[in-house]
Amino acid sequence: MVVVTTIRHEVLTLPAADLGPDNPLPALRPLDETHRIDDRDKAGLPRDMARQIGYAPLTGLLPVRVRDGYDRDRVPRLLDALVLENDRLRATVLPGLGGGIVSLLHKPTGRELLYRNPVVQPANFALNGAWYSGGIEWNIGATGHTTLSCAPLHAARVPGPDGTDMLRLWEWERLRDLPFQVDLWLPDGSDFLYVGVRVRNPHERPTPTYWWSNIAVPEDCRVLVPAREAYHFGYERRLRRVPVPAHDGVDRTYPLNSPYAADYFYEVSERRRRWIAALDGDGHGLVQTSTDALRGRKLFVWGHLPGGRRWQQWLTEPGTGGYCEIQAGLARTQLEHVELAPESELSWLEAYGPLDTDPEGEWTTVVDRAEARLTAVLPAADVDAAYAAWLPHADTEPAETLATGSGWGALEVLRGGFKLPGTPFEETTLGEEQHPWLTLLRTGVLPAPHPDRPPGESLVAPPWRDMLETAPADPHTEYHLGIAQWHAGDRAQAVRSWERALPLAPSSWPLLRCLAVADREGGHTERAAERYADAFDDLCRARGDGGPEWTAATAALGREAIETLLAAGRTGAARAVWERLAPATRQRGRFRLLQAALLLAEGRPQEARAVFDAGFEVADLREGDEVIGRLWARLSDEPLPDRYDFRMRPS
Repeated sequence: MVVVTTIRHEVLTLPAADLGPDNPLPALRPLDETHRIDDRDKAGLPRDMARQIGYAPLTGLLPVRVRDGYDRDRVPRLLDALVLENDRLRATVLPGLGGGIVSLLHKPTGRELLYRNPVVQPANFALNGAWYSGGIEWNIGATGHTTLSCAPLHAARVPGPDGTDMLRLWEWERLRDLPFQVDLWLPDGSDFLYVGVRVRNPHERPTPTYWWSNIAVPEDCRVLVPAREAYHFGYERRLRRVPVPAHDGVDRTYPLNSPYAADYFYEVSERRRRWIAALDGDGHGLVQTSTDALRGRKLFVWGHLPGGRRWQQWLTEPGTGGYCEIQAGLARTQLEHVELAPESELSWLEAYGPLDTDPEGEWTTVVDRAEARLTAVLPAADVDAAYAAWLPHADTEPAETLATGSGWGALEVLRGGFKLPGTPFEETTLGEEQHPWLTLLRTGVLPAPHPDRPPGESLVAPPWRDMLETAPADPHTEYHLGIAQWHAGDRAQAVRSWERALPLAPSSWPLLRCLAVADREGGHTERAAERYADAFDDLCRARGDGGPEWTAATAALGREAIETLLAAGRTGAARAVWERLAPATRQRGRFRLLQAALLLAEGRPQEARAVFDAGFEVADLREGDEVIGRLWARLSDEPLPDRYDFRMRPS
């Protein structure tokens, strides 16, 4: 019987936590990103690497909102999936969760080639918060996991090479304002999934670009890559060159040999084929290879000490094995961004499939043997030929829509008049979030906000800022204009816009909160505290009986207000804010931690310690954040309990 490649819908039932509402407060604060290096380390780097590390690093999240409304209450939920399958492989994709490949099954052997997480548990690892572990993810935008990690992508069936249907995923990445597409296809009889990727810059200016394909695999493996050196990055924020496979007397190509979480960015010679593999003790596993445009290769490990083990448990359910990540990117390290010229594009092809070879032995011998095996099952010339065959189909229009992403791409296409064959951003995808901005685009006037909701999302790119500057200067327009000016680095003008709007605003809390952030960032903690207190008072008056959006706004503003009031030593005002939070909000782990800090500030250390003893889980604990350990150290001389130990670096 001839089995041809198919694409079909499926519905998966998985234990999953609720994503909840996004944070409705604009992300004005600087990006809390752990992947920065000490300036001392830049001096010894290759010139191109040092230049790209210094090129346009992301400093903020605007216009994207923070996704921190999720919890850890996992219940069975229905998840839409798209399954791409031939007689050799079955790839399962979640278009509603970043287009990630959550499973890649090799049918002849029955082996799962990826680390398949049995749950969907959001955690605070994406640039904007919610992210989940497992499978293959597509990271675009800036250093870190993409803001689209838990967002829906557009998906469609598209005619591909040799008449084989492709599964196309695409979206508009908002941090850098770049459209991208990911085309997946399985030639009949192929043991390899092909992935064609294209990132386009439709603008008349160069744009910083970032891409890393991130592959989770079981950590009980050896990682093979054609390199003798790597750049080691730990959460001490130091980047140093180390030998491969062993440094400090330990072979680090076995992920469980590393004590702490760490990145190893491999230095692959220009003369070598681009590939990376993870093989178990029996010599079975997955290999990823690509055309040369995807230059970098990386291993991420959690480490075998308690902090790394705790994170592994945090992201899945008891009894599940751990994982590491093998990755491939545009630059040698994830600290770099590359320049994409105006009105140009970048494209490449990746291939994912099984590899079987002995991983044990002397490093050079093992790597050469693995590369020879890869050449036997998938010659480099075949990858180049597949890329050449795919490229003419990159502009092919979709034949059947399979899933729908956001309306932001449609709005940008209307504004810029961009022609993007192959990735249609249809006006039908415009939603409630985009409609005020569509009105501004067509009439020059930003409509008044709905009186029963918090302000909607802001747009901050220069063309939108220009439109806001020429629109009628009502308080709502001034609010959004100030946010765009803040994003552009003109903080003094942003403050003037917010202050100008304040006397006429029917509700002052959004403006007061923006001014409070400006004060806090400027070192004026006392004034910031006063404005936060006033903002929270006004919000409590404006919210009425409330609803999900108001509950999210009250929680977000209340958290910022309490933290700032405590920093200013105003414990009484912080307690007043705490008492007006909803009981359900006060029971969330983040707020239990805040309660302990408040109790300690009030001189009640025993009660603060009791909060820890009762137990809590901070669902949105940030990667690398040591806030729990720091507060515990103020309460006790005892070791940090295991349940609170998320340390990713030496003390």
